[in-house]
Amino acid sequence: MPNTILDSEHRGSDSEHKSLRLWLRLLTCSNLVENHLRAKLRTEFNSTLPRFDLMAQLHRYPEGMRMGDLSKLMMVSGGNVTGICNQLEKEQVVVREVCSGDRRAFVVKLSKKGQRLFDKMSVAHESWLVELFAELQESDTGKLMDGLGQIKKSIHRLEREAN
Repeated sequence: MPNTILDSEHRGSDSEHKSLRLWLRLLTCSNLVENHLRAKLRTEFNSTLPRFDLMAQLHRYPEGMRMGDLSKLMMVSGGNVTGICNQLEKEQVVVREVCSGDRRAFVVKLSKKGQRLFDKMSVAHESWLVELFAELQESDTGKLMDGLGQIKKSIHRLEREAN
């Protein structure tokens, strides 16, 4: 077999509809970016992408979030969020507080230590993305954002019509 990198995009062929080829290119790029970010988080912060994602959500909501809301926002199971929160709580990166008005529910917040760690991680994360997308001209980035925005609108429209 030749020295070709096999990825999602190689599942398609030139004879297939351009929409399928575009989807495979998007999937390939998304997987490559995600794999790069996972590796960088692991080597530079001994962390994972799900941990970073959870911390990013908590950073956006400094007053804290209920575990169920975190689960919905991150599009993962409640068990996944609980597992990550358990680890981060042991490391004193997050704190859990009982919700006022519902003693069965918890609000999770970044601790001061967690906020400092996330600040460092987010600066590095952004620099990795800047590096990955460095080949794109500003006009290319704008066109990509516009095109992806149109796809997003189309998907939302189709979902509304289906309901």
